[in-house]
Amino acid sequence: MRHVALHLGLLIVCAVILLPILWVVRTSFLPEAMSYSTHLLPATTVDNYVELFTTTRYGRSYFNSLVVAFGSVVIALPFAAMTGYAFARFKTSGKGGRFAVLATQMLPSVAIVLPAFALFRTVGLSNSLTGLVIAYAALNLPFLIWILMGFFEGIPVDLEWAAQTDGATAWGAFWRIVLPVSLPGIAAAGVLGFILTWNEFLFALVLSGPQTATVPVALSSLQTSNGVQIAKVSAGVVLAILPLVIASRFIQRFIIQGLTFGSVK
Repeated sequence: MRHVALHLGLLIVCAVILLPILWVVRTSFLPEAMSYSTHLLPATTVDNYVELFTTTRYGRSYFNSLVVAFGSVVIALPFAAMTGYAFARFKTSGKGGRFAVLATQMLPSVAIVLPAFALFRTVGLSNSLTGLVIAYAALNLPFLIWILMGFFEGIPVDLEWAAQTDGATAWGAFWRIVLPVSLPGIAAAGVLGFILTWNEFLFALVLSGPQTATVPVALSSLQTSNGVQIAKVSAGVVLAILPLVIASRFIQRFIIQGLTFGSVK
């Protein structure tokens, strides 16, 4: 009975978590006129997905989000890895430096988005994918530094000493020993950075334009004089979560290893 009660509780929790997602998927296949229907599937259609790419800029926004998310992670990860390693091994800048990096995450986005917009407009990077990539790389960098710092602290320093005894430099030990061992943690940090960038709305709204808008901005624009187009928004949401589901599925093992890596000494 204990096992039955445990599995029943797990089923209830899973149902509570999955029901909103399944309901969005179900709504995405309904005609707009039936989007508020409470029946399971009164009618099905794929017109919402077709119209999403033919009558709106959602396809362009989808491509923009992929470019910005991948680009920001590719730029931020190397800097985060080197800085996190310096904090973990050499105690660079001491506790004050670590806190300064962490303190940047305490500022609300609304407090820095307008100065960022003024700066980017001055240098000609507003309304461009390059500006969004740089902005998101800077936003994610402190978060990635702290994640990778915990991973590097979990790697035995004896491995690096052994490599240096064999003639490797500190940089060589980092490149040939630390990075390969910490690949699960780096993969987990990269996925988390990708998710943060993919879901961010405020900076994309302020720094982008019609041709450089990302998926969250595109979804917010799916409204007419008659109100929000629920069925079309649901189709956009389904497509928006698809890359996250695929990425999590293929590198699930690395995410689990990475998130538990720094806790094992």
